[in-house]
Amino acid sequence: MSEHPEAVILAGHVRGVDDMCTGCRAWWARLTPYPCWQVEWAISRHARTTTARFLGGAR
Repeated sequence: MSEHPEAVILAGHVRGVDDMCTGCRAWWARLTPYPCWQVEWAISRHARTTTARFLGGAR
């Protein structure tokens, strides 16, 4: 497994020209509006990691 799974998800799940998630369409043949739940998860994990790093360095 990748060290940064959220980066892999964000790279593969991007907005298409029709505002649908290209990763969901390519991998699961789903028409899912962007942002899909994988993108929302990856963004929240990235934000949580960044916030923890910032607050941890402020002590």
